[in-house]
Amino acid sequence: MRILRAEGRHAAPWSNGGGVTREVAVQPPGAGWDTFAWRVSLADVTRDGPYSPLPGVRRILTVVDGAGLELTVDGVPRLLPERYRPFAFPGGAATGSRLLDGPVVNLNVMLREGRAAATVEMVRGCRAVRQADDGTAGPDEVLVVAVEGCTRIGAPGAHEAQLERFDAALLTAPDAAAAELWTEGTAAVIALSATGVDRL
Repeated sequence: MRILRAEGRHAAPWSNGGGVTREVAVQPPGAGWDTFAWRVSLADVTRDGPYSPLPGVRRILTVVDGAGLELTVDGVPRLLPERYRPFAFPGGAATGSRLLDGPVVNLNVMLREGRAAATVEMVRGCRAVRQADDGTAGPDEVLVVAVEGCTRIGAPGAHEAQLERFDAALLTAPDAAAAELWTEGTAAVIALSATGVDRL
C-alpha cells in the first residue's frame, strides 16, 4: 500500500486560466499526457470555460466540494448539482463547464481507451476496499481518496494507515482484497484494471 499525501502536490495551472489540477496518481508512474494508461487528479475550478479535448480518453468526473456545475457535452447540458455523483463522458467530446454557485473541486479519473477501465464508488462508513466480487478477476489496483473527513485503511495483522482530506492510498490486488476502510465522512474507491469496459 502506497500512501499519497495531499500536502506538497504540484498545482498545474490550466491553459485557459480557469483552475489548477493536482495529480494524485498515474499509471505507468511518471507518465505524461501522451503515455498514461490511467490518471487520477483533483481539480480546483474557479470559473466557467471549455475543457481541453482528450481524444481516446474516457473521463469520470465527480464533484467533491462546492455547489456543483453544469457540463455541456457535445451540445447536451448535464446538471451536476450534488457532490459525490460520478459522471462518465468521452474526453474527445466538445465539453464546457458552468459553475452553479462558486468554485468547485472535481475528482477526475482519465482512462486511455483500450488500455484501462475503472469503477468509481463513493463510500461512507465501513466496508471492504474490494467488495465481494461477481466472479470476475477483480481490479489490478484500487485507489482510495479521502474526500471528506478522516479515512483509515487496514488489514488483519497489518499496519493501519490514516488518510486526511484528499490524501490517497494505492493498493495492488492482493492487498486490496484483504483491506478494509473506515471513514468518518466520504471516501472515493476507484477500482482500476488494465483492460475492460468502465462502469459506474
